[in-house]
Amino acid sequence: MNENSKNEILAGIDRPLRIGTRQSPLAMAQAKMAANALLSTHGWRAEQVELVPMVASGDKILDRALAEVGGKALWTKELDHALGKGEIDCSVHSMKDVETIRPEGFILAAMLERADIHDRLVGVESIDALAEGAIVGTASPRRKAQLLRQRSDLDIRLIRGNVQTRLQKIEDGEYDATLLAAAGLKRLDMDDIGSEISDEIMLPAPAQGAVGIETRADDRHVRHLMRAISSSKTFRAVIAERLFLKQLTADCHSPVAALATIEGAKVFLRAEILLPDGSEFVAGSSHFDIGDVSAPTILADKLLGQASKELRAIFGK
Repeated sequence: MNENSKNEILAGIDRPLRIGTRQSPLAMAQAKMAANALLSTHGWRAEQVELVPMVASGDKILDRALAEVGGKALWTKELDHALGKGEIDCSVHSMKDVETIRPEGFILAAMLERADIHDRLVGVESIDALAEGAIVGTASPRRKAQLLRQRSDLDIRLIRGNVQTRLQKIEDGEYDATLLAAAGLKRLDMDDIGSEISDEIMLPAPAQGAVGIETRADDRHVRHLMRAISSSKTFRAVIAERLFLKQLTADCHSPVAALATIEGAKVFLRAEILLPDGSEFVAGSSHFDIGDVSAPTILADKLLGQASKELRAIFGK
C-alpha cells in the first residue's frame, strides 16, 4: 500500500475531513490547532482537512448578556445543526462555552492539551491598581462576582465582542480595564498583553483553557481519528469540572469557578460558588481517584449545603 492510499484510508473518506468552527479569530485559531494535530498525528496531507467557519448567534448579539437571550447554546447551535445534518464531520469548541447538557447524538470525542487557565487583567497592572470606582468590562458573572469580592467599589459593566473589539474599547477609554482568558490571548499570539491574575484570587471558569472536539456519536471512524489527538489529562480534568457544574444545574447567570488538576492517579478539584455581587462565596476542594464520577457531584452538594438560601436559589436549590 502506498502512502497516498494509507492517507485516504486514515481519513476514511474521499474528500477532506470537515472541521466546523465559529469564524471569530480565536475560534479559527483553535480549529487550526485541531487541524494541525490531525495532520501531524495521522500523517495526512494539508488538503485532507478543511475548516468550515460559521457565524454563531453569540457573535451576532453584542448589546446584551447571552444569559438574557439563550445562554451558551448561542455559541454552539449553528455548529450543532451542521454536525447533525452531516455538513461537517466534527466541531471545535472552547469548552468553557459549551453547555453541560448536550443534544443527543453528539459525543465529546477529544480535547487538545489544556493551555494556561488564568485570567489576565488588561488596562492596569493589578486589581489593587484600579482607581476607586473604575469601570471594568466583562460579560462573565464569575469574573464580576470575583472582582466585586475583592473590590466592592468597582463599576462592572457588560462588554461584548471578540478579543480585538474588547481591547479596542480599552484603548478608546470606554472602560478602564477588562479581563480576558490567558489561553485565548496566547492562541492569538497576544500573550504579552495584560497581567496574570493568580488562581488563588480568581479561580477560573470550569473548562477554561480547554479546546474540545465533538463528533456524531454514531460516527465511529471520526471518533477514532479524534481520540488519537486527545489529551487524557485534560479530558479527565475537564470532565470532572463539568460534572461539578452539571450537579449545580448552573447556567449563564451563575457565578461558578472550578479547576481540576491530575496528580498521578488522583484528581484534585477546587471550586467555588458566589453571589453575583461577591458578597458571599463558598469554596471547597476534593481529592479523588480518576474515574470517580460521584466525587465532583458530592463536592457540588457540599458547597450548596454550606451556602445561604439566597446563594442556593441561584442554582434553583
